[in-house]
Amino acid sequence: MKQRVAIARALATDPSLLLMDEPFGAVDAQTREMLQNELLDIWEQTGKTVLFVTHDVEEAVKLADRVVVMAKEPGRIRDVIEVDLPRPRSRSDADFGAYYERVLGLIRE
Repeated sequence: MKQRVAIARALATDPSLLLMDEPFGAVDAQTREMLQNELLDIWEQTGKTVLFVTHDVEEAVKLADRVVVMAKEPGRIRDVIEVDLPRPRSRSDADFGAYYERVLGLIRE
C-alpha cells in the first residue's frame, strides 16, 4: 500500500515526467507484478513519460519502450535498446527472452 500511495502522491501534482528509482524493490513478487501492471495502466491512460530505474532486467524489458544500460564507469551509457514488443509482455515469449538476454549480455560485458 505504501508504494501505491507514493505513486498516487507523485501523480497528484500532474507532473509531465514521473521519476521512479527502484520503486518496487522492497515488495514481494506478487505485489511487484501487480504494481507493474498498475503502472502500465497509468502510463496508458495518461501518456506521461516515466523514467524508471531498476536493476531487474526482466522488469526493465516488461515495462520499458527503451532500456538504457549503464556502464560500470559512473555516468556512462553503454547502450540504448528499443524494446519493440506488443503489450502485455510475457517472459515466456521468445522475443521477450531475446531482449532479456541482450540486456543481460551488455551488463555482463
